[in-house]
Amino acid sequence: MSNKRFETIYTQGKLEQFKVLRDNETGVLYMSNYAGAGGGLTVMVDQEGKPLVDEDFKK
Repeated sequence: MSNKRFETIYTQGKLEQFKVLRDNETGVLYMSNYAGAGGGLTVMVDQEGKPLVDEDFKK
């Protein structure tokens, strides 16, 4: 496991950038979006509203 708490596991785009981040302590996935001077971060959830956990995550 990495010493970093968060790790970027997917990136898409250049001017408008999307990233999927994994919390290396819990395996929970987050999506970040940056466009121009703005951006945001949110937890990714399944259809029931539960946080998504990376299927390949191993503590």
